[in-house]
Amino acid sequence: MSRSELQHPAPGTVMTDPVRFPSGASSPVRTKRAFVLLLMTLLVPGSAQIVAGDRKLGRTALRVTLGVWVVLVAAVLLLVLNRTLLINVITNPFASLVIIVLLVALALGWAFLFINTLRLIRPVLLAPGARPAVVISLVIALVLSSGTLGYAAYLLNVGRNAIGNIFSAGPAIDPVEGRYNFLMMGGDAGDDRTGRRPDSLSVLSVDAKTGQTAIISVPRNLQNAQFSEGSPMRKIYPDGYNCGDECLVNAINTEVTNKYKDLYPGVEDPGAQATLEAVSGTLGLKVQAYVLVDMAGFAKLIDAMGGIKIKAGGWVPMSGYFDEVTRTHGMPLGWIPAGEQTLDGEHALWYGRSREYVDDYSRIQRQQCVQQAMLKQLDPATLLSKFEDIASAGTKVVESNISSSQLGSFVDLAMKAKGQQVKRLTIGPPDFDASFSTVPDFDVIHSKVDQLLASASGPQAAAFVDGVVQPSTAGGHLQAAGPLQSASGPAGRSAQQTPPPPSSDFTPVTTTPDGEPITAELLNQLKREGNEEAIRQLVATNGQCAPL
Repeated sequence: MSRSELQHPAPGTVMTDPVRFPSGASSPVRTKRAFVLLLMTLLVPGSAQIVAGDRKLGRTALRVTLGVWVVLVAAVLLLVLNRTLLINVITNPFASLVIIVLLVALALGWAFLFINTLRLIRPVLLAPGARPAVVISLVIALVLSSGTLGYAAYLLNVGRNAIGNIFSAGPAIDPVEGRYNFLMMGGDAGDDRTGRRPDSLSVLSVDAKTGQTAIISVPRNLQNAQFSEGSPMRKIYPDGYNCGDECLVNAINTEVTNKYKDLYPGVEDPGAQATLEAVSGTLGLKVQAYVLVDMAGFAKLIDAMGGIKIKAGGWVPMSGYFDEVTRTHGMPLGWIPAGEQTLDGEHALWYGRSREYVDDYSRIQRQQCVQQAMLKQLDPATLLSKFEDIASAGTKVVESNISSSQLGSFVDLAMKAKGQQVKRLTIGPPDFDASFSTVPDFDVIHSKVDQLLASASGPQAAAFVDGVVQPSTAGGHLQAAGPLQSASGPAGRSAQQTPPPPSSDFTPVTTTPDGEPITAELLNQLKREGNEEAIRQLVATNGQCAPL
């Protein structure tokens, strides 16, 4: 009803209706009416106008409200019946832009309805003491309604920009033998270098139906890496990446970026693509896409998550400067203690990168632990509460050739994988002898990879293929038994050479053999005395780690 209709009602209109004609009502009734109209606008936008104001406006708003409810019901049904499709719609660049525009329009429309409701309330008719309460309630309702929609539009836009910056617009990939295989690389890209030298290489293999996951870690010092068939680099190195001790697998990225990028026309990151092809050929596994994490910005992502929680098996040094003459590190910048720890970005970065006093394989185990801790702790509550910071950090840290059109499928798989046992294999200790990465036997690697993936497909078995590959019951680490345990040659390992695989039930080493507590002061004193061997013995277990 218009203002003129309120001032000059039609003949027969009942003037005593307190909803439409509050001027004749008592003060308590006016106050109650004000709160009821605000509540109606909050819960059923347009209903207040239907009963107390402009019915035409109310009917239009009510139709929009009912339409929104229908869309929400459809979204809930999709979440239950086809979660992948729902995520694909939300992450699609065009669809997400449409949703953002609609959310902004709904937020503005809802705010307009509240302003119109305030006019219907006619605050001048309220008792002086009731007016502040009504205004405060209106502000709260505006924040809950229009504010929430506006913030949702903002977050969706942040996510849309992050997806556009991180993921590609290329074609979708299909699973190979029922699995998606992603190469995860971590390395530095400083101003003084072209391309990254990945310090961390691991393949994440995920069953396309169940989400069961296996992680295959490739040491950065692996020699004679084999390029997959069809790789342009196979013409340069037909017998493998074998040009001496400097031809380690982590050097491929930089070499291709500096010398052979013309072999990859139209490829955004030739070095990353060539590294993917080398890992594919080495493992005998079709790796379809890569995710490259810049470790220099990795700390920002950890901080955005609020840190990660781990149980550390031994003390880890934050190494000082490296003296090229003596080939030793200076006094550590600090130490990460053994035991349960919450690591911020800087300490998590050091924890995953430090290899002083231990070998690369202890570092690989810690890197796997950091990855698992991030996946475990990146739950919906953390993602929603810190979404903006995480998305912003992700654009500075992550690069990938995964198509944004498949994010729905992969997010759905990640949800299925959460809570399942992750099986692991390292092309080096503790699953192979320490010398294996120097003279690798690729037939053995292919065999072990095949066994690992077979055990991570379909129902999870306790044992597989004649007992050669067995997942441990505690930490989910894939152990090599039989030939790999009994032999000490290139394809084997001995118990004396390397520690057993880490598991979640280990006891952190916090005291010396004499029972004295291990402290940063004690370790630093040993460093000042030049007693490197004593430090090496005290921190020997720092490869053990479990996410909390």
